[in-house]
Amino acid sequence: MEKENYEILWEQTFIPELEKTVSSIAFETYIKQLKPVDVIGNKIVLCTKSKLFADTVSDKAIGGKIREALLKCNTFVNDFSVVVATDREDYLKQLGDEERESLDIPGSPINPKFTFDSFVVGSSNEFIYAAAKAVAENPGDAYNPLFIHGGTGLGKTHILMAIANYLKLHSPRLNVLYATCEQFTNQLIESISKGKGTGADFRKKYRNVDVLLVDDVQFLAKKQGIQTEFFHTFNELVMQNKQVVLTSDRPPKEIEVLEERLRTRFEGGLLADVQAPDLETRIAILRRKSEEQKCVVDIKVLTYIAEMSDCDIRTLIGKLTKVVFASKLHERPITIDLVNEALKESAGEKQEELQAEDIINCVCNFYKISKNDMLGKKKNKEFVLPRQVSMYLILDMMSLPQMTVGKFFGKDHATVIYARDKIEKQMKTDTKLSVEVNDIRKMLLKQ
Repeated sequence: MEKENYEILWEQTFIPELEKTVSSIAFETYIKQLKPVDVIGNKIVLCTKSKLFADTVSDKAIGGKIREALLKCNTFVNDFSVVVATDREDYLKQLGDEERESLDIPGSPINPKFTFDSFVVGSSNEFIYAAAKAVAENPGDAYNPLFIHGGTGLGKTHILMAIANYLKLHSPRLNVLYATCEQFTNQLIESISKGKGTGADFRKKYRNVDVLLVDDVQFLAKKQGIQTEFFHTFNELVMQNKQVVLTSDRPPKEIEVLEERLRTRFEGGLLADVQAPDLETRIAILRRKSEEQKCVVDIKVLTYIAEMSDCDIRTLIGKLTKVVFASKLHERPITIDLVNEALKESAGEKQEELQAEDIINCVCNFYKISKNDMLGKKKNKEFVLPRQVSMYLILDMMSLPQMTVGKFFGKDHATVIYARDKIEKQMKTDTKLSVEVNDIRKMLLKQ
C-alpha cells in the first residue's frame, strides 16, 4: 500500500529528529509505538491503542519534546495530537463522514466543496468574491445580472457553485438552477423535439427559478435560435427580480456573433473580471490544496512551485498533484529537488506523447470493458466507475480543460468536475480504488 506524504515525513524527517530530541528510553517506549494517521491544519495526528499511553505521550514532559522536534523540522506541522485507534481505517471510522453529500439542485451536479470558505481570496479576485457574496446574501437585489468573465482555470465555476451552495444552506426555499451553456442548449433542443416544437417543458423549468446560474455563455455565439430563447428567459427572470449570474471566458463585447440585445442585457448589470492570481495568492492556493490532501509541504517548496507557475489555477494545482504523487510513489519527502524531478518527469517525452485515448484504452483494458461501454450512456456501476476514473486521470495527467475532457465522453464540464472530485475523495478512504488508479497511472507512464 502506498504511503501518505505525512507517513513518509514521520519516518524520514520527524522520527530522526525525535530520536535526537527525546531520551532513548522515551523514544523506544513511546515514540516508536506511535503511528501517523492524519494531518489537520498544523497538527499531525498520531494513534495508539491505549488511552493511558495517549495521555502519557500528550503530557508536558514528552509532548513538549515532540513539539520541539517538530519545530526543528521546519514544516508547517508544529503540533500534534494523539487518538486511541488501531490504525488509520479505525480512526476514519470513528470520525465518520462529516462532509455533506452532493447537493440536489436541478441542472448540473453541484460540488459541495466549492464554497465561499474554500475559495482563496487575493488581490486578483477579491472584487468578484465580494460581488458574488453580495448576490448570494441578497439575490435579485444586489447586482442583477452579475456577469463574471476571465480566462480558463481562474475559479469562475467555483464562484457559481459557491453561490448555489450558499443559497441551498441559507435560503433552502429558493429554487436555484445551475447549468452550463451546453446543457441549456441541449435541453432546449430535447424539449422542442419532445414537445411538438413548443419547448414548453424547457420554459417551465428555466423561467420558474429564483436564481439562474449559467456557465460559459460564450458558447451562445453563432447559435441564433438558442440566443433568442435565452434572451426571453433572461428578460423574464430579471423583470421579476430573479437573480441571474453568468460566466464567460471573455466580456460580452468580445463574444462574436452575439445579438446586440443580449450584449446590452449582459452589460446592464455588474461586469466582474477575474485576473490570474498573484504570487501570494498562488502560494495560498497551494497551501490550501496541500492541507486538503493531508500533505505536509514546506512553505519554501510551495513558494518555489508558485514562482514557476504564473498561469491558471488549474495548471498550478496540477503541478502540486504530480509532486504529491511522486512523493508517494518514491516514498520521499517533498523537497525542491523532488519538485524538479517530478515536473521534469511529467513533462518528459512519454508524457508529451500521452493522449486522452491512451488513458481511455488503458482504463478499458484494466477494468475489462469495451470502449463503446466506456463512452456510452449506460449507468451500470461496472461502466460508471471506469468512466469517472478515466476523466480523473485525463485531467490529472494531461491538464486539459474540463470542457475538452467532457467532449470525449459526451458530458458537460460540470459532470467532469463531479467525476474528478468523487474519485479524488473516494481514493482517500477506499484503498482498493486508490491502488487501482495508481496502477493504471504507472502502466501509462511505462507505455
